Amino acid sequence: MLSAEGCRLRRLRLWAALNPPPDQDFLLLSDPIHLAYLAGFWVDPISLGGGFGGYLLLRKDGHAKLLHDNRLPHSVDSAQVNERIVIPWYDGQHPSAGPRQLACLADVNPTRHGLRVHDRPGDPYAATLIQQIAKQRRQKDSDEIELLKQCMRAGDAGHAWARANVQPGMTELDVYSGMHAACVKSAGMPVIVYGDFAVSPGPERRGGPPTSRVVKPGDMLILDFSVILGGYRSDFTNTLVVGRDPTPDQQRLYDACMTAMKDGEAQLRANATCQTVYDAVRGGFAKFGLADEFPHHAGHGLGLTHPENPFIVRHSAETLLEGDVVTLEPGVYVAGIGGIRIEHNYLVTASGYERLSNHEIVLR
Repeated sequence: MLSAEGCRLRRLRLWAALNPPPDQDFLLLSDPIHLAYLAGFWVDPISLGGGFGGYLLLRKDGHAKLLHDNRLPHSVDSAQVNERIVIPWYDGQHPSAGPRQLACLADVNPTRHGLRVHDRPGDPYAATLIQQIAKQRRQKDSDEIELLKQCMRAGDAGHAWARANVQPGMTELDVYSGMHAACVKSAGMPVIVYGDFAVSPGPERRGGPPTSRVVKPGDMLILDFSVILGGYRSDFTNTLVVGRDPTPDQQRLYDACMTAMKDGEAQLRANATCQTVYDAVRGGFAKFGLADEFPHHAGHGLGLTHPENPFIVRHSAETLLEGDVVTLEPGVYVAGIGGIRIEHNYLVTASGYERLSNHEIVLR
């Protein structure tokens, strides 16, 4: 999970960037993304605490005080703060004092009047604060990158299971269940696995959640999914031709995607424009006469949300920064042949990139 020093430095950078600062010398935050980024506070969603959070009180000196109720899961123990107040809500022996949402509020502000939560929409400072944190989150710290790598190792295990086990007669839900189990085993804990686990016959179905649809010989099965740990997430893709060797047309789509990815990688570096990277990916497809069958973004930023800045799209005005974590995601979808999408995750460096995902991209 995130380190104490990483969280402290992110808090200090936030204060240094706030100009002008808020009227008082503290910030009160409640957005789960901000609490994860600045304090490593993450409520395991596969728990009775899923959907509930806490409050983070930040001082200008980097001191962080966390307040949360006593029924949150053990995942919150990894929060990196200087002070923690655990507020009784329910002990299993007595009736609770009232609705759970109010348990922390009473301790944060006993009068429940005039409370400012600075990152809550409606507060005068919320837009400035949210935009500054989002800007800061672009350039990942070393502890964030390590956590993202953990997500990706779990995702690698899911893709490895698919390559070894997917066969005709399985449903998309069967595939999802097997891949999910492999990700959980690799992570060593329950994890959320979401994304596309879908047969793509062409442009009419480019992905989607798993269904009871039976996978048939020759189907192109798009496996584009994320694993979440500590709020951070991976996102990378492979497409399998199920149960038989790919046809020449399917192989051509694969070759086009691999060329588009290689051409995009050649442009990945700090200070490159996202438009340049997008154009390179699209140009790779143009070599195969498939540029018009490439209908979506060429990639996007990745971290605590999915997607996030920067966006590698045809009308981008953004520039890559050193420390960005991004995807490249070339895909084409042709009626009568099928749809294919591939994807890797990258850390942008001054001279190029470090590829973070290590799954094998193959049709069989």
